[in-house]
Amino acid sequence: MEIPENVWTSLQERLGYSDEELSKFKENANNQRVLKCAPELMAKTIVAEVVYSHGCNSQHKVGDKFYMDGSGNLLSKLCPSRMCVYAVSALRPLVYAAHELFYNGVDPNKMVFNHCGCVDVGLECSGWGRVVMEVRMEDRATEKT
Repeated sequence: MEIPENVWTSLQERLGYSDEELSKFKENANNQRVLKCAPELMAKTIVAEVVYSHGCNSQHKVGDKFYMDGSGNLLSKLCPSRMCVYAVSALRPLVYAAHELFYNGVDPNKMVFNHCGCVDVGLECSGWGRVVMEVRMEDRATEKT
């Protein structure tokens, strides 16, 4: 699939690239591969659901969900009103892994290690609390986004 010129122009404007930078970007086959997957990825929502919570100072509860678009951008209007930076930052490796699987034609929901937790070690280990989340990718049409 050839990437239309208007996509390159739009990307150049979005990222603020010079012509030279865009040329360098286009030379990287991985960037082209990602762009070819973009329309399908934009039809997805990444969901991180709290599956365990105890002693969380930000009050995250089991069932709370953090929603991200297919690119991994938080959809803050759909997320809890307070989002703990330590819980959100724990999502980074799993969102990255979901993208890698997706770009390689593998269903991200087949990820074996799809849970992560905030950096607080919990009361038992001299912390305050603990939050564990499960990450999955869903079709956007089935979610609130």
